[in-house]
Amino acid sequence: MFKQPPIDYIQPVFRPPSEGRSLILQVTNGCSWNKCTFCEMYTAPQKKFAPKAEDKVIDEIKRCGEQLPHTRRVFLGDGDAMVLSFRRLKTILEAIKEFLPSVTRVSAYCLPRNIKNKTEEELQELRELGLRLIYIGAESGDNEVLAKINKGETFESTKSSILKAKAAGIKVSVMVINGMGGKRYSEQHALNSAKLVNATQPEYLATLVLFDQAQAGKIEQGFDDDFTHLNTAELCEEMRSFIQHTDLDKSIFRSDHVSNHLILKGVLGKDKKDMLEDIDDAVAHFKAHPEIQHRPSSF
Repeated sequence: MFKQPPIDYIQPVFRPPSEGRSLILQVTNGCSWNKCTFCEMYTAPQKKFAPKAEDKVIDEIKRCGEQLPHTRRVFLGDGDAMVLSFRRLKTILEAIKEFLPSVTRVSAYCLPRNIKNKTEEELQELRELGLRLIYIGAESGDNEVLAKINKGETFESTKSSILKAKAAGIKVSVMVINGMGGKRYSEQHALNSAKLVNATQPEYLATLVLFDQAQAGKIEQGFDDDFTHLNTAELCEEMRSFIQHTDLDKSIFRSDHVSNHLILKGVLGKDKKDMLEDIDDAVAHFKAHPEIQHRPSSF
């Protein structure tokens, strides 16, 4: 046991599935936007957004260096660590380099607006200091859907931020939410999300399925109460439309979140044909067995 825990976390703490073995360094609490109708990750009373004090973060990095010296990957939490100024991010990355010299990759969640607020030269410097990967929750490439879920972003703002990060040498993982448009907007959500990833060619692409919420009604209100969740077969059909219309070179694709009914893994476009065949099989199965169709009820 540690005499003093290396990091003083404000719970709950979230991270991408691929960061399961990373050291989570909490540099902010909560999400600076926190207005998306579908998201309840940072709604607990103790998750009011604030940057963690810089001196406290540096002290925690020092303790991690003493107690966890062989750490190789660090994930900067919480919801959008990239909201921090370039100066503060630079200070944090320099401390990681000094006190955790075995670290080979630093990553973070990132809102598109927080890339816009940094120059390409600043992003390049952060990359040279170890920031190698950012996770951008695009949710959708459709402007109508983005407005209805109060994302605060558009197709163009997300596209330009992804391309800016890539130009700086930072790899990007993009997440799209299957079912985010409900039945009415399903097709345009799928097609415009495919257009977004085609235009940006992210190194990584993932999907998860829209969850029901503990506070029912927030999503529906955004759609003027004209929102119907997709059942399992319909979710698979939407996924098929999305993947069918992708034109990707070598994006590593995963739909292996706990919410996904159909697990898909591969590289788009090399494995596109096989994925479409797997989806067709799943659609036929779920239509033949409507009794097993369901939607996830919580995170």
